[in-house]
Amino acid sequence: MADMGCLTTTSILSSLMGVTLTMAIGGADMPVVITVLNSYSGWALCAEGFMLDNNLMTIVGAMIGSSGAILSYIMCKAMNRSLANVIFGGYGTKSTAGGKPMAIEGTHTEINVDNAIDLISDAKNIIITPGYGLCVAQAQYPIAEMVTLLKKKVAGRMPGQLNVLLAEAGVPYDVVLEMDEINEDFPKTDLTLVIGANDTVNSAAEEDPNSIIAGMPVLRVWDSKDVIVMKRTLGVGYAAVDNPIFFKENTSMLLGDAKKTCDALLTQIRSRYES
Repeated sequence: MADMGCLTTTSILSSLMGVTLTMAIGGADMPVVITVLNSYSGWALCAEGFMLDNNLMTIVGAMIGSSGAILSYIMCKAMNRSLANVIFGGYGTKSTAGGKPMAIEGTHTEINVDNAIDLISDAKNIIITPGYGLCVAQAQYPIAEMVTLLKKKVAGRMPGQLNVLLAEAGVPYDVVLEMDEINEDFPKTDLTLVIGANDTVNSAAEEDPNSIIAGMPVLRVWDSKDVIVMKRTLGVGYAAVDNPIFFKENTSMLLGDAKKTCDALLTQIRSRYES
């Protein structure tokens, strides 16, 4: 009975710790929390290995714990945040000014596939910026074929996100670039196609010191001459932050399912460039 009571107490306390640890953490930071919890599980396994004098459990636990900790650090560094800042729900944030986030005013401009094809045809160089929405829609294959066709007519580059997914679809590595390699090219680019990306192209990170994503590294797609944003809706991204680029004068919104839209674009590109 004493052992059962101890187990129950431990379970309750552990549950309370888990809830209170994650309640203050915003949705955009949850991937970091997952890697931290994964690291915790590894160190728990490592401790169990010590207690049972089991070398295999100790080694495997240490590998899981250290890999989770390293991944957490890398993700925090990419967001320009510290691990303590994420775990304690923004405590000690230095990147934000502490005021009210900037209000977004204006109206967005919507276009259709025909309008988008006109912009693509007029462009001398194009950058394609894929995001998580492309993964969800499984639109990597029409994108890969679009890249092949467009490279014959225009100069094209693609920021280095979703590298494995793009490689699976046959996108050559030499056109896939990292953020620090591509950001300087946007001001010299005629057209940027943003496909299923939101938080990674949110200008609030650089324009609004009060935004919760202030200071986060982003792709400066808005510096291009023209921008086409392909999204299902005008909704916010994973960070739950409105994106000012939707309302900029040089941005056109091509709303709809990314796979269907990319297929429609590919069909028209084929008819124009292969005829």
